[in-house]
Amino acid sequence: MHRHKPHFPRSKRRIRKKGRRKQLEPGADARLKKVFAGIGIPPSRVFRPDPFQIDALAAIQRSDCLVTAPTGAGKTWIAERAIARIHEAGGKCWYACPLKALSNAKYAEFSAIFGAGNVGILTGDHRENPEAPIIVGTTEILRNQLYDAMHHGVSLATDFVILDEAHFLGDEERGVVWEEIMIYLPSRIPLLLLSATIGNAGQIADWLAKIRSTACTVIEETVRPVSLYPLFFHPSGTLLPLLAPANSGSRQALDKKVNQYIKTRPRRRRGLYHRSPPFGDILRVLRKYDLLPAIFFLKSRADCDRALESCRDHLVSGSLRQEQIRQKMAQYLRHMPHIAKHRQRWYLEEAAVGAHHSGQLPAWKLVLEGLMTKGLLDAVFATSTVAAGVNFPARTVVFFNSDRFNGKDFLPLTATEFHQMTGRAGRRGMDNIGFALLIPDKFMDVRLIGQLLYSPPSAVISQIKINFSMVLNLLLSHTPAQIEELLQKSFANYLINQPSPRKGASEGHKYLWPDFLRHLNFLKATGFVSAENELTADGRWASQLRVDQPLLIAEGFRRGIFPQSDPEILAGIIASFVNEREVDDHINPKLMPDSLVKAFKKVSKGLQPFAVKMKQQKFEVRSLQLRPAATVCAWAQGQPWEKALRIAEIEEGNLAMLILRTADNLRHIRNLKDVFPEAAATAAKCIELILREPVINEY
Repeated sequence: MHRHKPHFPRSKRRIRKKGRRKQLEPGADARLKKVFAGIGIPPSRVFRPDPFQIDALAAIQRSDCLVTAPTGAGKTWIAERAIARIHEAGGKCWYACPLKALSNAKYAEFSAIFGAGNVGILTGDHRENPEAPIIVGTTEILRNQLYDAMHHGVSLATDFVILDEAHFLGDEERGVVWEEIMIYLPSRIPLLLLSATIGNAGQIADWLAKIRSTACTVIEETVRPVSLYPLFFHPSGTLLPLLAPANSGSRQALDKKVNQYIKTRPRRRRGLYHRSPPFGDILRVLRKYDLLPAIFFLKSRADCDRALESCRDHLVSGSLRQEQIRQKMAQYLRHMPHIAKHRQRWYLEEAAVGAHHSGQLPAWKLVLEGLMTKGLLDAVFATSTVAAGVNFPARTVVFFNSDRFNGKDFLPLTATEFHQMTGRAGRRGMDNIGFALLIPDKFMDVRLIGQLLYSPPSAVISQIKINFSMVLNLLLSHTPAQIEELLQKSFANYLINQPSPRKGASEGHKYLWPDFLRHLNFLKATGFVSAENELTADGRWASQLRVDQPLLIAEGFRRGIFPQSDPEILAGIIASFVNEREVDDHINPKLMPDSLVKAFKKVSKGLQPFAVKMKQQKFEVRSLQLRPAATVCAWAQGQPWEKALRIAEIEEGNLAMLILRTADNLRHIRNLKDVFPEAAATAAKCIELILREPVINEY
């Protein structure tokens, strides 16, 4: 088997020639001896459901149910048994997930339990057995099915809905989808919500009971299935208890030795390192005290990749585990041959470590998750995105920072975010105890982490907002007056009226209703809605464009400026609508065909007047950029992945996401076959051209 050696930058090689840095000396405070003695694998026992699981199953038979319990406590078991009950009675179930990766995992899991013929999956890029009695899919697909059901005047074809990771109701970008589902779902369909991180579960249940006219029972479990012990990594290499003993006063008090370190070392000098953390040495300490495997939460994707370099001497060569990793890798390679050339493969096979972040290909992340779940890796260096939704446990989670990047700014960790991350510490059935390890650095507020350890999860707040796709789809089946009633059912309306119950119900949606009217008036002014508040012919087909920029794409079709007969060029043009990043648009002309440049200029010029109208009315309009168009066009033409990456100048995980989102937009165009048959057929061809390895795989 071909081995890929790691690439070390020149500066790193020079540093090594001058002499190695002094290694940390592993050590542990004497008080940890008893704690570490508890490390081990719990004895196997016959499974018996916990009381909260039994209570939840009973509750869902008589009402809606919201289950909030720590990660790994067994929420999925509740869903499985509830699904089994409905399935055995001949009913249908819908299991909605926030992530495609989680949907794929649940699809495989449920197929093994209920039989492949009884389970289907709907995630946009994965559609299989859609008429099955048990459907797993993303929340966006479920929301779209509710739109269609309301349009056609029928009820959703299911008897039970489960919303996993229900705290996504408070997600800034996608929370609106969750709230729409809860508002639109017919009350005849029981609703089970599962979450590990809801601080205001009672409030959400009260809101649901009010808008759905059926009780919502809260089942709350606060005990972790595996206890958590917090540790502090002293720069000398010595492990310390993070917190003072419980009988010494407040349980949030830091240990006296930790306090002493914080007081005597200025913040700017608290780090273990000047350039890069000595991850190999840290792993050596963790290995000595049996604290592996570990997940290291790092600030950026670049930090995760750089961390691998410092593990070059942390080798598992010649061990049984290395052979097991190689055997497992051989299985993956049969289905995903592209990863054979992955630049980080050497670290995976020789050092049993990997980097997991959004810049990685979905296939590579799948490999890491599989190896980690099997207990074959010592460490994964990850951004905080791995904390949510994926079964990715470890014995120890390691923190270098007390803040995280939310896509715009670095903000202090919230209790919810921290609990999600520490929820990966301790594997049920594999660990007696899990550990959270703090390593001091200039971005680490140790006192904040001490407080978060015992802080309740943050409250979930409404993130509902009006967008053109929502307005168009609601107008398919509702009058504006009926839509106003729906907006009054929003969680936002409920929260606003909570402090002052004497206020009229109409006061809570004052910011939603004017925004709806603003969108409605623009749709009228641009011919998508009539003066009688009904969708025009253009509005009806535009409602099927359930994408980020539906009006701009719809206007492009109205003006006839899209290349409707050339799949490679159409794929590129649609990619320019998907792209959200500002990029350098100066591209070598040799990297793109003249036909693409001409088509791009035609679309940009043709949409300019409409974009100006949108901006004048304060609607967001993203500028169209040529680089993503050139990238996806080249990929659609059959160019190698490496060439597409050179054109894109982004990480391959980001390129895969750009292509997947482009395919999703093209699916909606494919649905316009009754109005634009040529474009719909071309869009279908586009999807075939761009959905190939390594963007998707058969595994």
